[in-house]
Amino acid sequence: MQQLTGQHFADRLARGAARAKEAGLDALLVAPGPDLAYFADYLPPATERLTMLVIPTDGEPTMIVPVLEHDSAAASRAAGAIRLVTWADGEDEHAPLVDQLWSGGRYAVSDSAWALHLLALQHELPDVRFAAFSAALPMLRAVKGPDEIDRLAAAGAAADATFEDILSVAFAGRRENEVAADLDRLLRQHGHSQVDFTIVGSGPNGANPHHEAGDRVIQQGDMVVLDFGGLMDGYGSDTTRTVHVGEPTDEEHEVFEVVKRAQQAAFEAVAVGVPLQEIDRVARAVIRDAGYGEYFVHRVGHGIGTTTHEPPYLVEGETQPIVAGMCFSIEPGIYLPGRFGVRIEDIVVADDDGAHRLNNTSRELHIVR
Repeated sequence: MQQLTGQHFADRLARGAARAKEAGLDALLVAPGPDLAYFADYLPPATERLTMLVIPTDGEPTMIVPVLEHDSAAASRAAGAIRLVTWADGEDEHAPLVDQLWSGGRYAVSDSAWALHLLALQHELPDVRFAAFSAALPMLRAVKGPDEIDRLAAAGAAADATFEDILSVAFAGRRENEVAADLDRLLRQHGHSQVDFTIVGSGPNGANPHHEAGDRVIQQGDMVVLDFGGLMDGYGSDTTRTVHVGEPTDEEHEVFEVVKRAQQAAFEAVAVGVPLQEIDRVARAVIRDAGYGEYFVHRVGHGIGTTTHEPPYLVEGETQPIVAGMCFSIEPGIYLPGRFGVRIEDIVVADDDGAHRLNNTSRELHIVR
């Protein structure tokens, strides 16, 4: 796997400045969170103290940091491309940031920025215009470079290994949260530094797409939705497989096969230039034509990168065309209230000649004990 260097981050800073200029912005204001990790290789603790990276369309990127965190910021791989300006407790933390901006300017701000700091800037610069990254530059991090795809592939392979291992554990007679703990342990065992979610939806709980694993005891005859992922080497994994405890009924098998066909059809529809909404439409048509349209209640996919959910979103109304290097989930589902649910999810990378999956475990209905 290619190692990330200072040059990678310098290139990202330059691309960010160029995208800001194209959008008619004067600078990007990057707050702690996934955007700062992406541009500055830096993820400070989330506290009330101000940290903000300013990426101007013209000029040197500057990061405002608390003096007590200077050494941590200076140790990042991006530090050589960023000027650091510090402030100390007891000082006006917003003053050095205000000095980087100008009256009448237009700035895009990370979605993760604290309202505390944005409102302070608005008070100091009332004629400045601010916009959220997601509104002004929704595709800022959507197209991944080879180094990022390598990391997403490694995270996906770790999630696949986790699924293969979970098939050997007992399901029947155990609580959902016990199986969820197994998933958490296995993800970490296979290299994840952070686990974001371990959904275990058994029986009727599987009809809730974002069910939190609870005390329900998994029973013989249950369909079980397993959706899990997190971060490994700074990049995300997210996969869903549906298993069955014992042999499924004819209806359960039918519903599973509909979802499987929808997922495959959506995957085959991925091509450069195709509007993102079209992938949602293709999957939805398969499910609707099978008579289950009202039970597919969410978009078909979302982007993934330094977070497990980020642009692009594969949803009706998103006319942005697919670009080579976009990475996103394809995860159709059918959810029958009070009965069971089925979802199949892979992370997919758009290529110049189609797409390839980063999750490669079997998409058949696995029988577990």
